[in-house]
Amino acid sequence: MINDNKDRYHSDPDNELMKRVGSGDKTAFKELVQRNQRVITGIIYRYTGNHHDAEDLAQDIFLKVYKAAPRYVPRAQFKTWLYKVVAHHCFNYFRSQKRRSFITSYNQSFPEEDNPPLHHAEAQKEQPENVMQQQELRTALTAALSELPDRQRMALILHRFEDLSYKEIANVLGCSLSAVESLLFRAMSSLKKKLHSDQPPLED
Repeated sequence: MINDNKDRYHSDPDNELMKRVGSGDKTAFKELVQRNQRVITGIIYRYTGNHHDAEDLAQDIFLKVYKAAPRYVPRAQFKTWLYKVVAHHCFNYFRSQKRRSFITSYNQSFPEEDNPPLHHAEAQKEQPENVMQQQELRTALTAALSELPDRQRMALILHRFEDLSYKEIANVLGCSLSAVESLLFRAMSSLKKKLHSDQPPLED
């Protein structure tokens, strides 16, 4: 079983790229960034609510990845390791900056490409007031996410937007399954409470 796990981890294309990066292959690093940049920037954006911070932090994280490559040993899928780096970097950055309210504007919404696109025909049928309601909901959700405690926010982002399992989130955050369940329950309860007054609750 141990050998099977090692084979699976080594067959992960990103782990293979990391091996090449560790050997000084700059082309492999470029490919690794291209494969993961959009996902990582999206996680950071949802965590910070700020495009500029998301881009800056993503660059910092990939610099860490590059520096860690020579010492990297694949003990899991690469994305699991990368999610850990992202989570820890977000936590440490905002704690060091003492920025507990870092949404610069509640008028920001999630990037259009991060939302399920409407088909053209459906978009034509969409009434202006419905489009505005959706925009207001995304804005309210951005603001509500910013008020959640660090670990609750990250757990919710990884689960609802990245579709990670409880076990995967526990691995990323270094906690138990029961702790993940508690984090997600409290996060969803807080969000629904914050959005209930003027927005419909999130769909289960």
